[in-house]
Amino acid sequence: MAVVSGCGAGHGGGEPAAGGKIAGVTVTRDAALHEALPEQIKKAGTVRVATDVPYPPFAMFVTEGKSELAGLDYDLGQALGAKLGVRFAFTPTKFDGIVPALQAGKFDAAMSALTDNKERQKVVDFVDYSRSGSGILVAEGNPAKISTLDDICGRKVGVQAATNQYKLLKAHQATCRASGRKVADIQTFPKDSDAQLALRSGKVIAEVVTKPAAGWSAKTADGGKAFDLAEDPKAPAGYRASPNGIAVSRQLPQLTDAIQRALQALIDDGTLTKICDKYGVASIAVKEATKNAAVD
Repeated sequence: MAVVSGCGAGHGGGEPAAGGKIAGVTVTRDAALHEALPEQIKKAGTVRVATDVPYPPFAMFVTEGKSELAGLDYDLGQALGAKLGVRFAFTPTKFDGIVPALQAGKFDAAMSALTDNKERQKVVDFVDYSRSGSGILVAEGNPAKISTLDDICGRKVGVQAATNQYKLLKAHQATCRASGRKVADIQTFPKDSDAQLALRSGKVIAEVVTKPAAGWSAKTADGGKAFDLAEDPKAPAGYRASPNGIAVSRQLPQLTDAIQRALQALIDDGTLTKICDKYGVASIAVKEATKNAAVD
């Protein structure tokens, strides 16, 4: 595994620019794609990437207290960097500060399981690489008997602040009222790991999070003995399944186009699916690299 740059630096680290092996696949540099990059990116040799850590399976610290990263987004970034012949240098950034930091020019791109939506498209461009929705993470054995969002009405539920999942819960409050139930007591947390801690301690009876993250946590936390994934048969891909994308500064349209072309190459040769499969979520990989695919 490659070593990420220091948390505060945002430079250095990453797979060799000429190519590298990611998820068992050797990714080689494409000279034409490298030439398609903006001049300032070619000169710097680095794409500065913001990511929210930890947010498994997309971004995780290999060892707590160390800066080395792993995860689906991180691995995909290294594959894109290898294909484009530049380094994708990841810097941990609070989720709600990612888009503002892109707007301010502090980063060139963001890879953090970002949902592509029309609101965000006003300020950034997206290259979409997966499609998934929200899932419900519950304690092992599901003692609260949670199966659907309706089961959360009138109960304490955890969620990371400023996320699509928070908006989903807020919107569902009307459904609770319409069914004659009390609204959910929504507890917001700055990080997904904080919400998980609240679930572990019983302060909330469930956490709403992206379904890939919920599935990964259920599979790996305490050897798979800490949490379960509540499965709603009416929402097999998760609630409000939508495209997730790599956000790119609107000031760098050439970078957006180059990343889109590089991603398509990784789709065509099977690399994207292998990276997703490494983290147990092969089904979220898209078959076409689209730009700003969200319709609402």
